[in-house]
Amino acid sequence: MAGSPSEMAIFQRVAERGSFAGAAEDVSLSPSAVAKLITRLEQRLGVRLINRTTRRLALTAEGEIYLDRVREILGAIEAAESEIASARASPRGHLRVHTFPVIAAHQLAPALADFRVRYLVGENVDVSLRMGPLEDSGLVSRKIVDLCRIVCASPGYLARHGRPAEPADLVRHACLTLSRNPGSASWPFRIDGKLTRIDVKGPVSADSADMLLQLAIGGAGILRLSEHVVARSIREGLLQPLLQDAQDPETYPLFALLPPGRHQAAKVRVFIDFLVERLGSAPWRTGVRRGA
Repeated sequence: MAGSPSEMAIFQRVAERGSFAGAAEDVSLSPSAVAKLITRLEQRLGVRLINRTTRRLALTAEGEIYLDRVREILGAIEAAESEIASARASPRGHLRVHTFPVIAAHQLAPALADFRVRYLVGENVDVSLRMGPLEDSGLVSRKIVDLCRIVCASPGYLARHGRPAEPADLVRHACLTLSRNPGSASWPFRIDGKLTRIDVKGPVSADSADMLLQLAIGGAGILRLSEHVVARSIREGLLQPLLQDAQDPETYPLFALLPPGRHQAAKVRVFIDFLVERLGSAPWRTGVRRGA
C-alpha cells in the first residue's frame, strides 16, 4: 500500500533535517510521534529507511531511493495543486534556490529580507540562477537581467601606482584575474570604435571573485569584475571605476532556470518576478556609469 502524502512529507522532513526533533518542529508533532510514524512506515515497506544512532540519523540505500521518489510525488502534487489554484493564490511552501556564491552574497542575500517581508518564505532545487550563455536542456529559462563588468581599483593603489589614462597602460599595472575563467586576463575595450583586447597580468589569480574583491580593496591591484560585485564598494568609496569611456559594453545575462512544471507554482512565479523587479532595476548601478 502506498504511503499518504502527509506521511511522505514527514519522512522528507526527517531526511532533510537529519533528526526527528527537527522534523517534529516543522510538522507540529512530538519527536516520539514522528519516530513512531517512521517505524510504522518501515514496517509496512519491510525495509529500514533510516539508520538511527545516538548522534545522528542517516538514510539507508533504500531510504535514499524512497526519498527521491517522495520528492517526485510531492512535487507533482504541489504542481497539480498550483495549476488548478487561482492565479491570486498566496504563494506557500519551501522555496529552494541554487546559485553561485558571489550572487548569493552580494545580491540575493540582501534581497531575500525584502522578499520574506512581501511573501512568507533542503536539497531539491526549485530555481537555479546561472550567468552567461545557456546549454541546451529540458529546463525552463527566464532572463533576469543583463550584467556588465567594471574595471576598478582602490584609492590607495592609485595613489601609489597612478591611474591608467588609457587601456594600454594596464600592461604596466598589477591586475587581478579569475583563474577559473580562461578569458579573464584579456580585457576588452573600445578604442576609436574598434574592439581591442588588452592582455593583463598581475601577482594574484584566484578562483574566487570575493577574494579578488577583497584584494583589490586592500590595494593589491586593478580588478575587472561584474558590476553587481563591485558597485557597493564603488559607492562606498573603497574602489574607483577606471577607463569608463573606453569600457566595452559587453553584457552577459543572468538567467533563472526551473524544472518543467515548477514555473507554474505560485511561490516560484512570485520569486522570479521579485528578482526581475529588484535586480532588473539594477540598484547596484547607482553611481556607476556604464561604458559607452
